[in-house]
Amino acid sequence: MFATRSRNTSPVRAGLAVLALLLLGLGIWLGGHPGWLPPGPVNTNQLVDKGIASAVASLDDPYSHYFNSTDYHAFLKQSNPHLSGIGVDVLPDPRGLRVVDVFPGSPAAGAGLRRDDVIVRVGPTSLANRSADFASGLIKGPAGTRVMLTVLTGSRSHVVRITRKNLVVPVASGHIVTYHGIKIGDVQLTSFTDGASAELRNQVDQVLHRGARALILDLRENGGGLLNEAVNVASIFIPDGTIVSTAGRSQPRQVYLAKGGAISGSIPVVVLVDHGTASAAEIVTGALQDRHRARVVGTHTYGKGVFQEIQPLPNGGALDLTVGQYFTPSGHNLGGGGVREGAGIKPNVYAVSDLHSRVDAALATAERTVAAEVK
Repeated sequence: MFATRSRNTSPVRAGLAVLALLLLGLGIWLGGHPGWLPPGPVNTNQLVDKGIASAVASLDDPYSHYFNSTDYHAFLKQSNPHLSGIGVDVLPDPRGLRVVDVFPGSPAAGAGLRRDDVIVRVGPTSLANRSADFASGLIKGPAGTRVMLTVLTGSRSHVVRITRKNLVVPVASGHIVTYHGIKIGDVQLTSFTDGASAELRNQVDQVLHRGARALILDLRENGGGLLNEAVNVASIFIPDGTIVSTAGRSQPRQVYLAKGGAISGSIPVVVLVDHGTASAAEIVTGALQDRHRARVVGTHTYGKGVFQEIQPLPNGGALDLTVGQYFTPSGHNLGGGGVREGAGIKPNVYAVSDLHSRVDAALATAERTVAAEVK
């Protein structure tokens, strides 16, 4: 997702708010005139939700959505790093969930879980061939409660009992890898939520302080987020000039410039991407590639060339509607025209990883590529 912040002066949002109010009033009016409705009890909130959802669906835009009050609350929580759980990042595995990251200081770290462990059972329930959402739902729970996990470490199976707690899940992380004696800072960013750029800058500064001579910015499976955070992240690496520009049907073209305070341009950078790199993550990737600040390693990115704005509604829901297109510094739009998916960003070096392999081939290619640029 690529969202901009709401301003009450936007004519698009004002029109949408009026539309929503009309639909809301219609739903309330119909609720008060049972002769116009099917027999049986009528839930006016559901009627309004269905009416607005149908109106948005008629736009035939895969990026525009109506959030009812429940869904909007859940959406807002996605941007809230405070969660209750055990503190792991996982990917699906035929046997269950494969651990790809363990957050420092988390209950999972205290229980000894490690990267590449596979969680195969939660209590008595096998996770084999179950969806990731189902499996993750079993592991999550209120702080202070306990969960029993059966874990595979290599070929060894063992049981761990973990007490869940409230966590602040980082969106940025970083560590040092060494390639043929060259220290490289591998920094990951998972989303562009509020404060993401500050978290990333902190990780970049830490790995540079520890002697990194080059950087890998891992944006794989990063679906995007806020425009201002994308500009701030790109500004960590680009000292000045254009980062991105936007244009909408009822909005003038706007150019967003680097904020200043970038790291030294002598530090080589590689951006690691895949098909899950989308929206705001593509903005950063496109800016660094167009401005010749980084080479891109991985696969073609998602190819989303439009952005949305969120307008809260009086019924507690919200409209999330496409309002314009964005362009990289070279003037390139990554979409396929309008709301169609496009070709995305073409990597300078193609590389792909097998999720079922213990070797991250794309990361290894990124390490080799950026190390070759160290002077």
